[in-house]
Amino acid sequence: ILLQVAFKMYLGVTPSVSCNSATGNEFSLILDKNPLVDFVEELPVERASFCYCNLLCGVIRGALEMVHLAAEVSFFQDRLEGNAVTEIGVMFLLKLEDRKHRR
Repeated sequence: ILLQVAFKMYLGVTPSVSCNSATGNEFSLILDKNPLVDFVEELPVERASFCYCNLLCGVIRGALEMVHLAAEVSFFQDRLEGNAVTEIGVMFLLKLEDRKHRR
């Protein structure tokens, strides 16, 4: 729910969530419209492997680390590569320890 609210607030889109894992530690965010691709021109051939929207993965990973959740975030599908939707996969690795110092 946090990610859906944040996407709506900052990008103006609400992703749908798809949970494929039996353990419940993995899910996918599916964006029918990705506003970041509106500002990208076709990449040169030598830069074809560049993932422009990978910025979103870093933002999601950083936000989860701020609430002490380690996660691996990666793209499964990208509209810039010709896919119909943008799909971002999130897999929780472990809960980070709270490092508060006691007096």
